[in-house]
Amino acid sequence: MSSSLAPSARGGRLALLVVGLCWLSVLFDGLDMFIYGSVLPHMLESKALGITPGQAGDLGSYATFGMLIGALTAGTVADRVGRKKLMVACVALFSLASGICALSGSVAVFGLGRTLAGIGLGGLLPTAISLVSDYARGGRGALTIGALMTAHHAGGILSAYVAKWLVEPAGWRAAFWVCVVPLLYVPVLIKAMPESLSFLVAKGRDAEARELAARYEVGLPARKATGTAPADRFGALLNLFRGGEWIQTLLYWLASFGGLLLVYCVATWLPTLMRGEGYNLGSALTFVVLFNLGGIVGMLIAGRASDRFGAPRVSAIWFALTAAGVFLLSVRMPLGVTFLVVFLTGVFLNSAQTMIYATVSIRSTPDSRATAVGWTSGMGRFGAVFGPWLGGQLLAAGNGDWGFAAFALAGVSSMVFIGIAALRSARRPERTGTEQRLIAAG
Repeated sequence: MSSSLAPSARGGRLALLVVGLCWLSVLFDGLDMFIYGSVLPHMLESKALGITPGQAGDLGSYATFGMLIGALTAGTVADRVGRKKLMVACVALFSLASGICALSGSVAVFGLGRTLAGIGLGGLLPTAISLVSDYARGGRGALTIGALMTAHHAGGILSAYVAKWLVEPAGWRAAFWVCVVPLLYVPVLIKAMPESLSFLVAKGRDAEARELAARYEVGLPARKATGTAPADRFGALLNLFRGGEWIQTLLYWLASFGGLLLVYCVATWLPTLMRGEGYNLGSALTFVVLFNLGGIVGMLIAGRASDRFGAPRVSAIWFALTAAGVFLLSVRMPLGVTFLVVFLTGVFLNSAQTMIYATVSIRSTPDSRATAVGWTSGMGRFGAVFGPWLGGQLLAAGNGDWGFAAFALAGVSSMVFIGIAALRSARRPERTGTEQRLIAAG
Protein backbone atom coordinates (compact mmCIF):
# COMPACT_ATOMS: atom_id res chain seq x y z
CA MET A 1 0.00 0.00 0.00
CA SER A 2 1.10 3.58 -0.54
CA SER A 3 3.10 5.51 1.97
CA SER A 4 2.44 9.08 3.03
CA LEU A 5 4.87 11.88 3.61
CA ALA A 6 5.30 13.41 7.02
CA PRO A 7 2.91 16.34 7.64
CA SER A 8 5.73 18.86 7.35
CA ALA A 9 6.48 17.61 3.84
CA ARG A 10 2.87 17.24 2.76
CA GLY A 11 1.96 20.79 3.54
CA GLY A 12 5.24 22.48 2.66
CA ARG A 13 6.68 24.44 -0.18
CA LEU A 14 8.24 21.31 -1.63
CA ALA A 15 4.82 19.84 -2.42
CA LEU A 16 3.64 23.13 -3.92
CA LEU A 17 6.78 23.31 -6.05
CA VAL A 18 6.24 19.79 -7.39
CA VAL A 19 2.56 20.32 -8.17
CA GLY A 20 3.29 23.69 -9.82
CA LEU A 21 6.03 22.36 -12.08
CA CYS A 22 3.97 19.30 -12.99
CA TRP A 23 0.96 21.52 -13.71
CA LEU A 24 2.92 23.55 -16.27
CA SER A 25 4.28 20.38 -17.85
CA VAL A 26 0.77 18.96 -18.23
CA LEU A 27 -0.42 22.32 -19.63
CA PHE A 28 2.07 21.92 -22.48
CA ASP A 29 0.99 18.29 -22.83
CA GLY A 30 -2.63 19.38 -23.30
CA LEU A 31 -1.67 22.06 -25.81
CA ASP A 32 0.23 19.56 -27.93
CA MET A 33 -2.46 16.89 -27.70
CA PHE A 34 -5.42 19.11 -28.62
CA ILE A 35 -3.68 21.24 -31.27
CA TYR A 36 -4.21 18.64 -33.99
CA GLY A 37 -7.96 18.54 -33.46
CA SER A 38 -8.10 22.34 -33.34
CA VAL A 39 -6.30 22.85 -36.68
CA LEU A 40 -7.81 19.81 -38.40
CA PRO A 41 -10.90 21.58 -39.85
CA HIS A 42 -8.60 24.12 -41.53
CA MET A 43 -6.23 21.41 -42.79
CA LEU A 44 -9.14 19.48 -44.35
CA GLU A 45 -10.68 22.58 -45.95
CA SER A 46 -7.35 23.78 -47.37
CA LYS A 47 -6.31 20.22 -48.31
CA ALA A 48 -3.04 20.78 -46.47
CA LEU A 49 -0.48 18.09 -47.40
CA GLY A 50 -3.24 16.57 -49.55
CA ILE A 51 -4.92 15.21 -46.42
CA THR A 52 -8.29 13.42 -46.66
CA PRO A 53 -10.77 12.65 -43.84
CA GLY A 54 -9.65 9.02 -43.79
CA GLN A 55 -5.99 10.04 -43.53
CA ALA A 56 -6.90 12.57 -40.83
CA GLY A 57 -8.30 9.74 -38.69
CA ASP A 58 -5.18 7.68 -39.33
CA LEU A 59 -2.96 10.58 -38.24
CA GLY A 60 -4.95 10.93 -35.04
CA SER A 61 -4.39 7.24 -34.40
CA TYR A 62 -0.64 7.57 -35.05
CA ALA A 63 -0.37 10.04 -32.19
CA THR A 64 -2.38 7.87 -29.85
CA PHE A 65 -0.34 4.81 -30.86
CA GLY A 66 2.74 6.76 -29.81
CA MET A 67 0.98 7.53 -26.53
CA LEU A 68 0.36 3.83 -26.04
CA ILE A 69 4.08 3.11 -26.41
CA GLY A 70 4.97 6.02 -24.13
CA ALA A 71 2.50 5.06 -21.41
CA LEU A 72 3.45 1.37 -21.36
CA THR A 73 7.18 2.01 -21.21
CA ALA A 74 7.33 5.23 -19.22
CA GLY A 75 5.80 3.88 -16.03
CA THR A 76 8.30 1.05 -15.75
CA VAL A 77 11.20 3.34 -16.67
CA ALA A 78 10.08 5.98 -14.14
CA ASP A 79 9.87 3.37 -11.40
CA ARG A 80 13.49 2.43 -12.14
CA VAL A 81 15.32 5.68 -12.98
CA GLY A 82 13.03 8.23 -11.33
CA ARG A 83 10.13 10.52 -12.18
CA LYS A 84 12.16 13.66 -12.82
CA LYS A 85 14.42 12.32 -15.58
CA LEU A 86 11.51 10.88 -17.48
CA MET A 87 9.43 14.05 -17.23
CA VAL A 88 12.30 16.08 -18.67
CA ALA A 89 12.74 13.59 -21.53
CA CYS A 90 9.00 13.55 -22.33
CA VAL A 91 8.65 17.35 -22.50
CA ALA A 92 11.72 17.58 -24.73
CA LEU A 93 10.46 14.83 -27.03
CA PHE A 94 6.96 16.13 -27.71
CA SER A 95 8.27 19.67 -28.20
CA LEU A 96 10.87 18.61 -30.78
CA ALA A 97 8.34 16.35 -32.49
CA SER A 98 6.01 19.32 -33.01
CA GLY A 99 8.86 20.97 -34.90
CA ILE A 100 8.87 17.96 -37.26
CA CYS A 101 5.14 18.49 -37.85
CA ALA A 102 5.67 22.19 -38.55
CA LEU A 103 8.41 21.43 -41.10
CA SER A 104 6.69 18.43 -42.71
CA GLY A 105 6.12 18.38 -46.44
CA SER A 106 4.10 15.19 -46.62
CA VAL A 107 1.49 13.23 -44.68
CA ALA A 108 4.12 10.58 -43.87
CA VAL A 109 6.52 13.05 -42.22
CA PHE A 110 3.66 14.74 -40.39
CA GLY A 111 2.54 11.32 -39.13
CA LEU A 112 6.07 10.58 -37.91
CA GLY A 113 6.06 13.83 -35.95
CA ARG A 114 2.71 13.08 -34.37
CA THR A 115 3.82 9.54 -33.46
CA LEU A 116 6.97 10.81 -31.73
CA ALA A 117 4.97 13.53 -30.00
CA GLY A 118 2.56 10.84 -28.82
CA ILE A 119 5.37 8.88 -27.16
CA GLY A 120 6.30 11.94 -25.12
CA LEU A 121 2.70 12.83 -24.36
CA GLY A 122 1.86 9.28 -23.32
CA GLY A 123 4.83 9.09 -21.00
CA LEU A 124 4.34 12.44 -19.30
CA LEU A 125 0.87 12.01 -17.78
CA PRO A 126 1.42 8.82 -15.74
CA THR A 127 4.78 10.16 -14.58
CA ALA A 128 3.33 13.49 -13.45
CA ILE A 129 0.35 11.78 -11.79
CA SER A 130 2.68 9.48 -9.88
CA LEU A 131 4.89 12.36 -8.77
CA VAL A 132 2.10 14.57 -7.43
CA SER A 133 0.45 11.53 -5.82
CA ASP A 134 3.68 10.90 -3.91
CA TYR A 135 3.33 14.38 -2.39
CA ALA A 136 -0.47 14.49 -1.99
CA ARG A 137 -1.94 15.23 1.42
CA GLY A 138 -3.52 12.31 3.23
CA GLY A 139 -7.10 11.81 2.04
CA ARG A 140 -6.72 14.26 -0.84
CA GLY A 141 -5.06 12.11 -3.46
CA ALA A 142 -7.92 12.28 -5.97
CA LEU A 143 -8.36 16.03 -5.53
CA THR A 144 -4.63 16.63 -6.07
CA ILE A 145 -4.65 14.54 -9.26
CA GLY A 146 -7.81 16.28 -10.42
CA ALA A 147 -6.20 19.67 -9.84
CA LEU A 148 -3.16 18.56 -11.83
CA MET A 149 -5.35 17.47 -14.74
CA THR A 150 -7.01 20.87 -14.97
CA ALA A 151 -3.76 21.83 -16.69
CA HIS A 152 -4.43 19.31 -19.44
CA HIS A 153 -7.70 21.03 -20.28
CA ALA A 154 -6.23 24.50 -19.88
CA GLY A 155 -3.85 23.36 -22.61
CA GLY A 156 -6.83 22.29 -24.69
CA ILE A 157 -8.37 25.75 -24.33
CA LEU A 158 -5.04 27.31 -25.28
CA SER A 159 -4.89 25.12 -28.39
CA ALA A 160 -8.27 26.43 -29.58
CA TYR A 161 -7.14 30.03 -29.23
CA VAL A 162 -3.79 29.33 -30.87
CA ALA A 163 -5.69 27.86 -33.83
CA LYS A 164 -8.20 30.70 -33.86
CA TRP A 165 -5.58 33.47 -33.76
CA LEU A 166 -2.84 31.96 -35.92
CA VAL A 167 -4.27 29.53 -38.46
CA GLU A 168 -6.14 32.01 -40.67
CA PRO A 169 -3.39 34.65 -40.90
CA ALA A 170 -0.29 32.44 -40.63
CA GLY A 171 -1.36 28.89 -41.57
CA TRP A 172 -1.55 25.62 -39.68
CA ARG A 173 2.23 25.28 -39.38
CA ALA A 174 2.37 28.30 -37.06
CA ALA A 175 0.22 26.45 -34.52
CA PHE A 176 2.73 23.60 -34.37
CA TRP A 177 5.63 26.04 -33.99
CA VAL A 178 3.90 27.32 -30.85
CA CYS A 179 4.03 23.73 -29.55
CA VAL A 180 7.84 23.81 -29.85
CA VAL A 181 8.04 26.63 -27.27
CA PRO A 182 7.83 24.24 -24.24
CA LEU A 183 11.38 23.17 -25.16
CA LEU A 184 12.45 26.36 -23.36
CA TYR A 185 10.85 24.95 -20.19
CA VAL A 186 13.16 21.92 -20.12
CA PRO A 187 16.07 23.72 -18.38
CA VAL A 188 13.63 24.93 -15.72
CA LEU A 189 12.55 21.35 -15.01
CA ILE A 190 16.15 20.16 -14.86
CA LYS A 191 17.08 22.82 -12.33
CA ALA A 192 13.96 23.13 -10.20
CA MET A 193 12.10 19.80 -10.22
CA PRO A 194 12.92 17.58 -7.20
CA GLU A 195 12.68 13.80 -7.32
CA SER A 196 9.98 12.02 -5.34
CA LEU A 197 11.01 11.48 -1.72
CA SER A 198 8.84 8.38 -1.49
CA PHE A 199 10.48 6.97 -4.61
CA LEU A 200 14.01 7.64 -3.30
CA VAL A 201 13.25 5.99 0.04
CA ALA A 202 11.48 3.03 -1.59
CA LYS A 203 14.50 2.46 -3.83
CA GLY A 204 16.97 2.65 -0.95
CA ARG A 205 18.53 5.90 -2.17
CA ASP A 206 18.64 7.22 1.38
CA ALA A 207 21.49 9.69 0.94
CA GLU A 208 19.68 11.49 -1.89
CA ALA A 209 16.44 11.47 0.11
CA ARG A 210 18.14 12.96 3.19
CA GLU A 211 19.83 15.66 1.12
CA LEU A 212 16.53 16.64 -0.54
CA ALA A 213 14.66 16.60 2.77
CA ALA A 214 17.33 18.77 4.41
CA ARG A 215 17.30 21.25 1.53
CA TYR A 216 13.57 21.86 1.93
CA GLU A 217 13.42 21.23 5.68
CA VAL A 218 10.87 18.45 5.44
CA GLY A 219 10.44 15.06 7.04
CA LEU A 220 11.23 11.77 5.32
CA PRO A 221 8.47 9.27 4.51
CA ALA A 222 8.68 5.91 6.24
CA ARG A 223 9.82 2.99 4.14
CA LYS A 224 7.03 0.48 3.57
CA ALA A 225 7.54 -3.19 2.84
CA THR A 226 6.27 -3.98 -0.66
CA GLY A 227 7.27 -7.61 -1.11
CA THR A 228 9.11 -6.81 -4.33
CA ALA A 229 12.87 -7.06 -4.47
CA PRO A 230 14.50 -3.90 -5.89
CA ALA A 231 16.39 -6.02 -8.41
CA ASP A 232 13.23 -7.62 -9.76
CA ARG A 233 12.78 -5.81 -13.06
CA PHE A 234 9.21 -6.97 -13.52
CA GLY A 235 8.19 -6.91 -9.86
CA ALA A 236 6.19 -3.68 -10.15
CA LEU A 237 4.20 -5.07 -13.06
CA LEU A 238 3.67 -8.48 -11.44
CA ASN A 239 2.29 -6.75 -8.34
CA LEU A 240 -0.72 -5.74 -10.43
CA PHE A 241 -1.68 -9.41 -10.79
CA ARG A 242 -0.74 -10.94 -7.43
CA GLY A 243 -3.50 -12.41 -5.31
CA GLY A 244 -6.90 -11.13 -6.32
CA GLU A 245 -5.52 -7.93 -7.78
CA TRP A 246 -5.62 -9.25 -11.34
CA ILE A 247 -9.41 -8.88 -11.54
CA GLN A 248 -9.33 -5.25 -10.42
CA THR A 249 -6.41 -4.55 -12.74
CA LEU A 250 -8.28 -5.91 -15.77
CA LEU A 251 -11.42 -3.98 -14.85
CA TYR A 252 -9.42 -0.75 -14.67
CA TRP A 253 -7.77 -1.52 -17.99
CA LEU A 254 -11.09 -2.19 -19.72
CA ALA A 255 -12.66 0.94 -18.26
CA SER A 256 -9.63 2.94 -19.39
CA PHE A 257 -9.95 1.51 -22.92
CA GLY A 258 -13.49 2.83 -23.33
CA GLY A 259 -12.74 6.08 -21.54
CA LEU A 260 -9.74 6.99 -23.66
CA LEU A 261 -11.50 5.90 -26.85
CA LEU A 262 -14.15 8.46 -25.97
CA VAL A 263 -11.72 11.18 -24.83
CA TYR A 264 -9.59 11.04 -27.96
CA CYS A 265 -12.51 10.69 -30.33
CA VAL A 266 -13.97 13.88 -28.92
CA ALA A 267 -10.60 15.66 -28.77
CA THR A 268 -9.83 14.79 -32.40
CA TRP A 269 -13.22 15.03 -34.06
CA LEU A 270 -15.43 17.40 -32.03
CA PRO A 271 -14.70 20.54 -34.13
CA THR A 272 -15.00 18.62 -37.41
CA LEU A 273 -18.18 16.75 -36.44
CA MET A 274 -19.82 19.95 -35.22
CA ARG A 275 -18.93 21.65 -38.48
CA GLY A 276 -20.64 18.73 -40.19
CA GLU A 277 -23.72 19.52 -38.11
CA GLY A 278 -23.76 22.99 -39.73
CA TYR A 279 -21.83 25.14 -37.25
CA ASN A 280 -19.17 27.57 -38.52
CA LEU A 281 -15.46 27.29 -37.67
CA GLY A 282 -15.65 29.89 -34.91
CA SER A 283 -18.44 28.00 -33.15
CA ALA A 284 -16.65 24.69 -33.68
CA LEU A 285 -13.55 26.01 -31.90
CA THR A 286 -15.76 27.48 -29.16
CA PHE A 287 -16.96 23.94 -28.54
CA VAL A 288 -13.33 22.96 -27.85
CA VAL A 289 -13.01 25.81 -25.34
CA LEU A 290 -16.26 24.90 -23.58
CA PHE A 291 -15.39 21.19 -23.54
CA ASN A 292 -12.09 21.93 -21.81
CA LEU A 293 -13.57 24.51 -19.45
CA GLY A 294 -15.97 21.78 -18.41
CA GLY A 295 -12.97 19.51 -17.90
CA ILE A 296 -11.37 21.98 -15.50
CA VAL A 297 -14.56 22.35 -13.46
CA GLY A 298 -15.19 18.61 -13.54
CA MET A 299 -11.69 17.72 -12.29
CA LEU A 300 -12.13 19.77 -9.13
CA ILE A 301 -15.66 18.53 -8.46
CA ALA A 302 -14.83 14.88 -9.17
CA GLY A 303 -11.60 15.01 -7.17
CA ARG A 304 -13.37 16.31 -4.07
CA ALA A 305 -16.27 13.87 -4.47
CA SER A 306 -13.92 10.93 -5.07
CA ASP A 307 -11.93 11.59 -1.90
CA ARG A 308 -15.23 11.41 0.00
CA PHE A 309 -17.24 8.71 -1.80
CA GLY A 310 -14.60 6.72 -3.72
CA ALA A 311 -13.09 7.37 -7.13
CA PRO A 312 -14.56 4.27 -8.89
CA ARG A 313 -18.11 5.14 -7.81
CA VAL A 314 -17.81 8.72 -9.01
CA SER A 315 -16.18 7.60 -12.26
CA ALA A 316 -19.05 5.18 -13.04
CA ILE A 317 -21.71 7.86 -12.53
CA TRP A 318 -19.71 10.36 -14.57
CA PHE A 319 -19.36 7.94 -17.49
CA ALA A 320 -23.13 7.39 -17.54
CA LEU A 321 -23.73 11.14 -17.72
CA THR A 322 -21.04 11.45 -20.40
CA ALA A 323 -22.75 8.86 -22.61
CA ALA A 324 -26.01 10.82 -22.38
CA GLY A 325 -24.28 14.09 -23.24
CA VAL A 326 -22.37 12.69 -26.23
CA PHE A 327 -25.53 11.12 -27.65
CA LEU A 328 -27.37 14.44 -27.34
CA LEU A 329 -24.74 16.12 -29.52
CA SER A 330 -26.09 14.14 -32.50
CA VAL A 331 -29.38 16.04 -32.12
CA ARG A 332 -29.64 19.47 -33.72
CA MET A 333 -30.41 21.90 -30.89
CA PRO A 334 -30.38 25.68 -30.42
CA LEU A 335 -26.79 26.95 -30.25
CA GLY A 336 -27.03 27.94 -26.59
CA VAL A 337 -28.32 24.51 -25.58
CA THR A 338 -25.58 22.83 -27.61
CA PHE A 339 -22.97 24.97 -25.85
CA LEU A 340 -24.37 23.85 -22.49
CA VAL A 341 -24.36 20.16 -23.47
CA VAL A 342 -20.75 20.38 -24.71
CA PHE A 343 -19.71 22.05 -21.44
CA LEU A 344 -21.44 19.43 -19.28
CA THR A 345 -20.03 16.62 -21.41
CA GLY A 346 -16.58 18.07 -20.74
CA VAL A 347 -17.34 18.20 -17.00
CA PHE A 348 -18.13 14.52 -16.81
CA LEU A 349 -16.00 12.85 -19.51
CA ASN A 350 -12.59 14.23 -18.66
CA SER A 351 -12.83 13.72 -14.93
CA ALA A 352 -14.38 10.24 -15.29
CA GLN A 353 -11.21 8.99 -16.98
CA THR A 354 -8.93 10.82 -14.55
CA MET A 355 -10.63 9.23 -11.56
CA ILE A 356 -9.62 5.83 -12.96
CA TYR A 357 -6.02 7.02 -12.75
CA ALA A 358 -6.63 8.41 -9.28
CA THR A 359 -7.95 5.05 -8.08
CA VAL A 360 -4.95 3.17 -9.43
CA SER A 361 -2.47 5.72 -8.10
CA ILE A 362 -3.93 5.77 -4.59
CA ARG A 363 -3.96 1.98 -4.40
CA SER A 364 -0.33 1.60 -5.53
CA THR A 365 2.97 1.53 -3.62
CA PRO A 366 5.56 4.27 -4.27
CA ASP A 367 7.99 1.93 -6.04
CA SER A 368 5.34 0.65 -8.48
CA ARG A 369 2.95 3.61 -8.75
CA ALA A 370 4.18 4.89 -12.12
CA THR A 371 4.04 1.36 -13.54
CA ALA A 372 0.45 0.86 -12.35
CA VAL A 373 -0.77 4.20 -13.71
CA GLY A 374 1.30 3.84 -16.88
CA TRP A 375 -0.09 0.42 -17.75
CA THR A 376 -3.65 1.51 -17.00
CA SER A 377 -3.11 4.47 -19.29
CA GLY A 378 -1.30 2.29 -21.83
CA MET A 379 -4.07 -0.29 -22.05
CA GLY A 380 -6.51 2.57 -22.49
CA ARG A 381 -4.40 3.87 -25.36
CA PHE A 382 -5.58 0.94 -27.45
CA GLY A 383 -8.96 2.64 -27.29
CA ALA A 384 -7.32 5.98 -28.03
CA VAL A 385 -5.72 4.48 -31.14
CA PHE A 386 -8.96 2.91 -32.32
CA GLY A 387 -11.19 5.92 -31.61
CA PRO A 388 -9.76 8.56 -33.99
CA TRP A 389 -9.50 5.93 -36.74
CA LEU A 390 -13.15 4.97 -36.20
CA GLY A 391 -14.23 8.61 -36.35
CA GLY A 392 -12.33 9.10 -39.59
CA GLN A 393 -13.88 6.05 -41.19
CA LEU A 394 -17.40 7.10 -40.18
CA LEU A 395 -16.82 10.62 -41.48
CA ALA A 396 -15.30 9.38 -44.74
CA ALA A 397 -18.36 7.15 -45.27
CA GLY A 398 -20.70 10.06 -44.66
CA ASN A 399 -21.94 8.63 -41.34
CA GLY A 400 -20.77 11.39 -39.02
CA ASP A 401 -23.98 11.22 -36.96
CA TRP A 402 -23.22 7.59 -36.10
CA GLY A 403 -19.96 8.78 -34.56
CA PHE A 404 -21.80 10.30 -31.61
CA ALA A 405 -23.74 7.07 -31.00
CA ALA A 406 -20.55 4.96 -31.18
CA PHE A 407 -18.79 7.28 -28.75
CA ALA A 408 -21.75 7.11 -26.34
CA LEU A 409 -21.55 3.28 -26.34
CA ALA A 410 -17.90 3.54 -25.30
CA GLY A 411 -18.97 5.64 -22.32
CA VAL A 412 -21.55 3.02 -21.33
CA SER A 413 -18.95 0.24 -21.46
CA SER A 414 -16.57 2.16 -19.20
CA MET A 415 -19.43 2.82 -16.78
CA VAL A 416 -20.07 -0.93 -16.54
CA PHE A 417 -16.43 -1.93 -15.95
CA ILE A 418 -15.57 0.75 -13.41
CA GLY A 419 -18.93 0.14 -11.73
CA ILE A 420 -18.06 -3.53 -11.24
CA ALA A 421 -14.67 -2.47 -9.86
CA ALA A 422 -16.42 -0.16 -7.40
CA LEU A 423 -18.74 -2.95 -6.20
CA ARG A 424 -15.83 -5.36 -5.76
CA SER A 425 -13.89 -2.74 -3.82
CA ALA A 426 -16.87 -2.05 -1.54
CA ARG A 427 -17.29 -5.76 -0.72
CA ARG A 428 -13.69 -6.33 0.36
CA PRO A 429 -13.11 -7.28 4.00
CA GLU A 430 -12.29 -4.40 6.28
CA ARG A 431 -8.60 -3.92 7.02
CA THR A 432 -6.67 -1.71 9.33
CA GLY A 433 -4.71 1.52 9.12
CA THR A 434 -3.68 2.65 5.68
CA GLU A 435 -5.58 -0.16 3.97
CA GLN A 436 -8.90 1.03 5.39
CA ARG A 437 -8.29 4.51 4.06
CA LEU A 438 -7.41 3.15 0.62
CA ILE A 439 -10.54 0.99 0.49
CA ALA A 440 -12.63 4.04 1.41
CA ALA A 441 -10.96 5.89 -1.46
CA GLY A 442 -12.05 3.17 -3.86
